[in-house]
Amino acid sequence: MQNKTIKAAGYEIVYGNDALAVLSRMLRSNAYQNAAFFLLADEHTHLHCWPRLVTAVPELENAELLLVESGEEWKNIAICTQLWRALSDLGADRQSVLINLGGGVIGDMGGFVAASFKRGIRFIHVPTTLLAMVDASIGGKVGIDLDMLKNQVGAFAPPEGVFIWPAFLDTLPEEQLLSGFAEMVKHALVADPEYWKAILHTDPKDPEALARLIPRSVEIKNEIVRADPTEKGHRKLLNFGHTLGHAFETWSFETGTTPILHGHAVAMGMLGECELSRYQKGFSDKDLETVKAFLLQHYRPVNFHDTDINRLFELMRHDKKNKGGKICFTLLKAIGEGATDETVNPETILKGLQVCR
Repeated sequence: MQNKTIKAAGYEIVYGNDALAVLSRMLRSNAYQNAAFFLLADEHTHLHCWPRLVTAVPELENAELLLVESGEEWKNIAICTQLWRALSDLGADRQSVLINLGGGVIGDMGGFVAASFKRGIRFIHVPTTLLAMVDASIGGKVGIDLDMLKNQVGAFAPPEGVFIWPAFLDTLPEEQLLSGFAEMVKHALVADPEYWKAILHTDPKDPEALARLIPRSVEIKNEIVRADPTEKGHRKLLNFGHTLGHAFETWSFETGTTPILHGHAVAMGMLGECELSRYQKGFSDKDLETVKAFLLQHYRPVNFHDTDINRLFELMRHDKKNKGGKICFTLLKAIGEGATDETVNPETILKGLQVCR
């Protein structure tokens, strides 16, 4: 895959087969001459991705490894405290650099740890999941969960760079590919009707097909973020599917059922929020049926019961996008045209929930 460099706000996103070679050259530059390198990974990326990374980037051969368990349930302040202590015990200083090798949890938490340690050390994202490549590593958001509520504590802090090596897609199971693909669907629905057409003809279980689309998703997210870096308005487009989706995701952890991966929860969130869009913004029945059929072709409905509905509403009320105690959604007027800060009455929200199960 040919290299592509995308200018973000204060850093560059490098995509392609030579992305790690570019990272290697960067770490040899004068800016990193006196830097100590630390690398954050989970058990999966340590096993499958770390050997490939250190082969391509020998400058990291002697990096101090910080290992955490995989999973959203570990993205919390207790694990951050362990990581801060490890950095301190290992002598990290303001010149140190933390490399985040992993998916969205590693990037979110690693970025938060780096941004807050000694009031901020440098960090670099090397995303290894599709979701992290197209979404989580782009945009300068870092953060952790609070009592299982998604991303309640965090900050805006840009990395030194993001290096996307598509070969890491080969390490992923199909469920992880589908999880990342949901964010690509979101990008198309809120910003680019032509991209949506390409999405409709893509097999989300084919790493090579997905690799060809990654740059467009990165461009869409980066363009939206650059127009609104701190999410005052336009960037809220990227929340489409996430009000319902985050509720589904957190509910699945709370109930002890099989946790729903973020992208799978967002896919069902988009399904429900398309239904809300029909009632609230006149989203066409034809487009609704197309989106619905496509999402249900690839993603499973959520197995919740009537007794869970009150809790799902409670979780939505905790969403950080809300204003004045009202649940806020990003909805669609049409494919490629979103509307932010939409409040919806509870009866209509319930209709949106019902189509997701």
